Amino acid sequence: MATGAERHGLSAFGDLKYPADFKHFDYVNPKAPKGGRIVTVGTSGLTSFDSLNPFILKGDAADGLEMLYDSLMVRAHDEPDAVYGLVAKRADVSADGRTVVFRLRKAARFSDGTPVRAEDICASFRTLKEKGHPRYRLALKDVAACEAPDALTVRYRFSGGLVRDLPRTVATLPIFKAEELKQRDFARSTLKPFIGSGPYRVAAFKAGSFITYARRQDYWAKDLPVNVGRWNFDEIKFLYFRDRTAELEALKAGTLDLREEFTSRDWATAYDIPAVRKGLLIKGVLPDQRPSGAQGFFINLRRPQFADIRTRKALLYAYDFEWANKNLFYGLYKRTESVFENSPLKAKGKPSPEEKALLMPWRKVLPPEAFGEAVRPPVSDGSGQDRRLLRMAHRLLREAGWRRRGEWLVDKTGKPFEIEFLMYSPAFERVIAPYVRNLRLLGIKARMRLVESAQYQRRLKDFDFDITTQRYVLSLTPGVELRALFGSRAADLPGSYNIAGIANPAVDALIEKVIAAKGRQEMITAARALDRALRSLHFWVPHWYKASHTVAWWDKFGRPPVKPKYARGILDTWWFDQERAKRLEEMR
Repeated sequence: MATGAERHGLSAFGDLKYPADFKHFDYVNPKAPKGGRIVTVGTSGLTSFDSLNPFILKGDAADGLEMLYDSLMVRAHDEPDAVYGLVAKRADVSADGRTVVFRLRKAARFSDGTPVRAEDICASFRTLKEKGHPRYRLALKDVAACEAPDALTVRYRFSGGLVRDLPRTVATLPIFKAEELKQRDFARSTLKPFIGSGPYRVAAFKAGSFITYARRQDYWAKDLPVNVGRWNFDEIKFLYFRDRTAELEALKAGTLDLREEFTSRDWATAYDIPAVRKGLLIKGVLPDQRPSGAQGFFINLRRPQFADIRTRKALLYAYDFEWANKNLFYGLYKRTESVFENSPLKAKGKPSPEEKALLMPWRKVLPPEAFGEAVRPPVSDGSGQDRRLLRMAHRLLREAGWRRRGEWLVDKTGKPFEIEFLMYSPAFERVIAPYVRNLRLLGIKARMRLVESAQYQRRLKDFDFDITTQRYVLSLTPGVELRALFGSRAADLPGSYNIAGIANPAVDALIEKVIAAKGRQEMITAARALDRALRSLHFWVPHWYKASHTVAWWDKFGRPPVKPKYARGILDTWWFDQERAKRLEEMR
């Protein structure tokens, strides 16, 4: 990416799809009408919120707050990692990649009408690095300084040798007013949002119940190429429900306009209603070419009962995905095998010579499985209690030192083997219950613990759980975020995304190889080696995936003919269609 010349966009390896004079992204309708509203639910998984500051560890932030804030550059969602100018019109990365200079647009304005200037960008960076969520502190660790030579110029300087992704990292940071940051405590949870320069403002909210965003008619950047055809709804409203059943009923009643369905049973059976049969409520499958990521039962490696890898592997053998897919998911899913599932970064078969060269220095700290065929979950007979796999699990538990005492397994001190599955949604009870039965057959005191959303988030941030369900989606060009997900420094950092507590020097070294890659093939090789290492540690019991979004919406919206490859694209590229809405109202 280092060029030593000003460019209108940035990417990890220098390749940009759109030229300097592009008019709009290919996945928008440049003539999309503005107006109307959409009422939906967020995709964060939260059933409540108590904060309007999503940039710190404290509190559970409302969905959609990113729409309040502009950044120097913005993602193109049909490219792996490219960003194009928003507040910054151009960027110049030095030939050695250790500095980047952004030239700002003079017209950039905050929502209160004051200009966005270089001091605001630098103040925002410093605040996020010092007071922001741990993910910002990790991502910005090697950003040494932000300087403002003049009001319309920002210069970032980087330290260390792994600087490839840092220009894009700082280019996509949210921008706040420097003056406001002096007057307010950024580290405190708040229900008063910070002033931004983005396309929307908060119009109304009730903590834990709803939040409504209004499109800013005076948005300074509405006609820039990166925004043409985007942000078309006058109003975007997120509603909050205690469970998915209530969400679904709200959709059927017309209280919700659109909802993504995450329960396969409901997608297969619960939409057989007149509105769907008449085409008034549309069931749509939107292709998703993003890596499907890592979803599974994440095991808290900080807990002593999971210290032995054979114990963790036994947990893998006890879960019967084939039975669940047939009986619970209506055959809609495939088994997740990789943290980079559904992408070229996924390791398959035996390691290539290049992958092996990266792995071999770490023979003493990685399990032997890292050096052979890529670890894959076992395939069961689909009975729900595959005797062969349960026998293998029992053997592994004995090898790990667990012994039967009556009904339960105990360790050498006589302490029973107990597992609590922490969850916040009752929808997962039907998924976990069969797994709990199998674990109890093995002599493990397994149980489910359902808590309300706020308590769940607190316990997750404090790593106060045995096993929980989580999903992470990585980009096609993973970078410094890998440190937060799998790096040793994040393992005991409260609120970090490394919820499993992975702390392995080989993983750390391979993460740095991914970050330091100079070309895409080099990065793919390093990512595959990292994938092998992670999978060999058995830090999770992988779940399932589908390379699509299953979304239901009332037929009142228009959408572009082309969907962005790597995003849903609903809130920022769809629009309210008055004719469809009128026809829908007449036919209801």
